[in-house]
Amino acid sequence: MPEVFLASRNAKKLGELERILAEVAPGVTVVGLDDVDAYPEPIEDEATFVGNALLKARAGFAATGLVSLADDSGICVDALNGMPGVLSARWSGKPKSDERNNRLLLEQLEDVPDDRRGAHFVSVVAVCHAGGEFVVTGEMHGHVIRELRGTDGFGYDVLFVPDDTDDDRTSAELSKAEKDSISHRGKALREVASRLLEIL
Repeated sequence: MPEVFLASRNAKKLGELERILAEVAPGVTVVGLDDVDAYPEPIEDEATFVGNALLKARAGFAATGLVSLADDSGICVDALNGMPGVLSARWSGKPKSDERNNRLLLEQLEDVPDDRRGAHFVSVVAVCHAGGEFVVTGEMHGHVIRELRGTDGFGYDVLFVPDDTDDDRTSAELSKAEKDSISHRGKALREVASRLLEIL
């Protein structure tokens, strides 16, 4: 059974890739960082999502020899000139904390009117394999609300309402299938999955 490696310990990211691969490339097994021998993980010090994703995918391929994927993603808020961007996961400092990141973002937008709270999520997925490497990007547009809602997401999902829904639910209030169909990572991973068929 062919395997692909996703350079992540995030169970929800691994689950997203498994669900999307099952639709396009059934029979492919996804393994994560906890499933392979430990190796020195690169410091994500690039200035772009592409740079960080490539760092992680290249390190994963060098360490495992498997077709290796890595995602770098974040939220870009219009009123903050595109920030937190690549700093999304560590916006409130160390150690990383979704709760603190969300609270800080809400504080920074407290005086921003509702019609200026636009934002979008970006996901860049890099793939490295014996034949080369490629990068795909997905985006999900919407706006930041004023409170935390929902329990089924991670990161900034609890305060982000996507444009591509018929109601006012946050990403964290959508079902997994609904989120996969419109999310930044879902879009990027579906394109990756179709290309993985050729590689595998």
